[in-house]
Amino acid sequence: MDAQEIGRRLRDLREAKGMSLSALARVAGVGKATMSGLETGTRNPTMETLWKVTAALEVPLTALLSSPAVLPDVAVEGELLESFTDATVTYELYRLVIKAGTAQVSPAHGPGVTEHLTIFSGTAEVGPEAAPLTGGPGDHLVWTSDTPHVYAARGVEDVRASLLIRYPKPARHLESP
Repeated sequence: MDAQEIGRRLRDLREAKGMSLSALARVAGVGKATMSGLETGTRNPTMETLWKVTAALEVPLTALLSSPAVLPDVAVEGELLESFTDATVTYELYRLVIKAGTAQVSPAHGPGVTEHLTIFSGTAEVGPEAAPLTGGPGDHLVWTSDTPHVYAARGVEDVRASLLIRYPKPARHLESP
């Protein structure tokens, strides 16, 4: 998917939420010039920026991307394999590689978002920045990702894993008569 298509989707989502460009930039913690460049398709977004923007809009990442998509970041390369949606939740399934000896902190997702990592090889340290979990081949680690969270490969081997992100849909509030 190209930057212009991501920008069009971003603008549509922002407008559907009734947010100004400035308000979204402020809530997401992204510069207004960066946000403008994303919407016009003149800037290639980083994964960190996309996570911040989608969290601020309270939508899953797949609201901006379509599968399959390869999402390189500082330490992690994720390949979005599939997105599943039902009435109350959206799931995103990724093939993940955390490069040996690297670490990164990912921004918080919306309330109630959980991540489920199944490790095939390597040793991973993942989860809330304040209390990460460690696991190796065959382990399944789960954490709530509504706070900054870490992805790290401990040791000399890349971590190869699958990651399932679960986004509950915001409850619709009924209006009073």
